Order: sequence, then structure tokens, then C-alpha cells
Amino acid sequence: MTSNIRGYLNVNLLHEKKKGEFIIMKKITLLLCAVLMAFCLTACGGKEKEISVDTAKLADELLATVTSDTLSETASDMLPSIYFFEDGTIDSGTAYASSGATACEVAIVKSKDAKNTTDIEKLFQTRVDNQSELYASYNEGEVAKLDKAIIKSAGAYTVLCVCDDVDKANEILKGYGF
Repeated sequence: MTSNIRGYLNVNLLHEKKKGEFIIMKKITLLLCAVLMAFCLTACGGKEKEISVDTAKLADELLATVTSDTLSETASDMLPSIYFFEDGTIDSGTAYASSGATACEVAIVKSKDAKNTTDIEKLFQTRVDNQSELYASYNEGEVAKLDKAIIKSAGAYTVLCVCDDVDKANEILKGYGF
């Protein structure tokens, strides 16, 4: 009988030992998963792009993507009223717009603070949405261009481009770091 008790105790001790090892392995696995997640999350939060763009030069290059109209330069002091920028958020900018015959336009602005680019993108999107509603009422063919409008930011710069050749415009922007 003593051997039965001894055997029973050995089996239970062995079982408890394996159970303890299993718990330790679970803890190690959880710890490794937590460390891996931390690395993944910090890898996504890279630095802001530091770029410098000559807005007038970029605008001139993007004008080549507009083939259906000749765009006119918009006075820089008019940009806040056209795009509803808040006072003091824009450092500089260049914009070209159609006379109204087409929806094509090009606008490049440099924010005083790169943190403002998200707000500027929203304002550009509002502009595109408003133009879509307007053109839908009298020149529906232009709505397709507005649906493909390019709105991108890099560093402190934000671009709006409504054009005929979207692929070429994206290629130009990629060359500038957008």
C-alpha cells in the first residue's frame, strides 16, 4: 500500500511540475508577444518627412497634367478665402484655378506647422466636395475629375490637384516626396 501512495504522490508531483512548467511557458509567450507588439507599434510612428518644396515650381509641373483648360494663377492673399484656411496657419502657397469651364485646379500650400496638414487636407476635401456639387448641376463630366482629385501631404506641405492626367500628377508628386 505504501508503494501505491508513493506512486500516487510521484504522479501528482510530476503532474504539478509539468503544470508549473506550462504556466511559465505561457508567461514567457505572453511577455514575448507584448514585446513584439511594442516593437510593431513604435515602428509605425516614424519621423515626419522633412522636405523642402518650391511651391511655384511644383505647381508649374502639375499644370502640365491639365490638358483640357488653361489655368490662371490665384493671388496668394486669396487662398484663405477660397480654401477657408484659418489666419496664421499657412506660411506660403501657390494656386491655379480654372475660369469655371473645367474643375481643374492646382494648389500647394506650406503650413506654418506640419501638424496642420491634416486640417488642410480636410479643407481641400471640402473644396472638392463643394465643387462636385456645383459641377453636377451644370457640367457633370467634370465630376469624374473631382472624384479622382489628389490630396496629399508631406512634411509641412499639402497639395490639391484636380487634373486630366492623374497618373502623371502622382508621378510628379512622388518625385517631390509626396
